[in-house]
Amino acid sequence: MKIAVTSQIKLPVNLYGGAERVIWDLCRELNALGNEVVLVAPHGTSCDFAEVVGHDFGGSIMDSIPKDVDFIHFFSDLPHLIDSPHIFTLEGNASFGEILSYQTVFVSHNQAFRHGGDCVVYNGLTPCETNLTHERASFHFLGKAAWRRKNVKGAIRCARKANSAKIDILGGTRINFNMGFRFTLDPIARFHGMVDNSKKYKVMESSKGLVFPVCWNEPFGLAIIESLFSGCPVFGTPYGSLPELVPSEVGFLSASSDELAEAMKDSQQWKPQVCRDYAVENFNSKKMALSYVEIYERVLAGETLNKEPPSLKKPEPKLLPFN
Repeated sequence: MKIAVTSQIKLPVNLYGGAERVIWDLCRELNALGNEVVLVAPHGTSCDFAEVVGHDFGGSIMDSIPKDVDFIHFFSDLPHLIDSPHIFTLEGNASFGEILSYQTVFVSHNQAFRHGGDCVVYNGLTPCETNLTHERASFHFLGKAAWRRKNVKGAIRCARKANSAKIDILGGTRINFNMGFRFTLDPIARFHGMVDNSKKYKVMESSKGLVFPVCWNEPFGLAIIESLFSGCPVFGTPYGSLPELVPSEVGFLSASSDELAEAMKDSQQWKPQVCRDYAVENFNSKKMALSYVEIYERVLAGETLNKEPPSLKKPEPKLLPFN
């Protein structure tokens, strides 16, 4: 099968990346499964396992997609009219009132439920190499700390209440001007800024767990599976995808910083090998690619993935409770 996959960000990404790393691993796995892959992405993209077509996202993406592809997988916004077999993966949350395509794929069951959708494929990544026997001395936060909904201040508060010497902040800086002036004074927080995979995994293999007290309905949360790959249990809030991704054997969920901190004090009860095995089995990139190939074939056979055009069923608060 010849498959076009779209990305609005130049690939490969050098630092953290989110959906872009999912796209990269999906293209690699689709190629390994014997498919011909065309990666339609901004100029400057390079890839040794897919044909690259540079695209200026100010114009129509259909002008850049080769006419002989069998299927189009959009990670960028869909064009208004498209006759070719296709799907669209929603990595975030739609705005209230936004109508999505019948052929939308969701990345968690919670995300699908909130949008009235039926089709789900979990994100997958290539499991990192890690040392599961490394001494674990602190906790970590992984995400865009400038986003209030990621709740880095809540993560630091949990670490302080858990009597942690340090919490490593991966994805943020102590002083931030990107979304209004923010200054985090707390000395237990060690800020690393945006990090590449090497630095990220080095920190995580020394971590007692991911502190992830998000205050929104997280659509998926790549930080969760990356931390689990590194043998780190997850201490987070019970919002969005977290209850389905984080069963009790690999973490603890609560909207109370006191309850999270108490669980973090006993972090050694969650075993690194159990955390890694769970994530590798359920969230690897090959499993994701095989699931998508099955969906491509269903669509090519004429199936509509959702019974009605998905849309967010009710407005969602900017921030969910955390205390």
